[in-house]
Amino acid sequence: MNIKAIHHIAILTDDYERSKTFYTEVLGFKILAETYREERKSYKLDLTINGQYQIELFSFPDFKERASFPEQKGLRHLAFAVENMEASVAELAGKGVDVQGIRVDELTNKKFCFFYDPNGQPLELYEV
Repeated sequence: MNIKAIHHIAILTDDYERSKTFYTEVLGFKILAETYREERKSYKLDLTINGQYQIELFSFPDFKERASFPEQKGLRHLAFAVENMEASVAELAGKGVDVQGIRVDELTNKKFCFFYDPNGQPLELYEV
């Protein structure tokens, strides 16, 4: 096996329009494709940042809530690289996103902070 990169990250939502707005208008992802699958009563929205990374946003009528929040086995959170933490936090706050305080990673001395998407998915900004 020769893994080259992470291809995509899939996120499930119970409020498709709200999540679509959050990921496109608040976080700035661009839409690659949007598909409605009638047989599943489900949307699939393919999103990208800088044409490199992809999030697949799904809506399913029979979704399950997270087992615990956020410390459960599996995906803990998704982190986005930013160049200026203070400016990024200010932009999110200006768009009505509740952002936790900026902290410093004790191992790398890099700034980071957490916030949540409309589904309660933990997200992180990490300064590079």
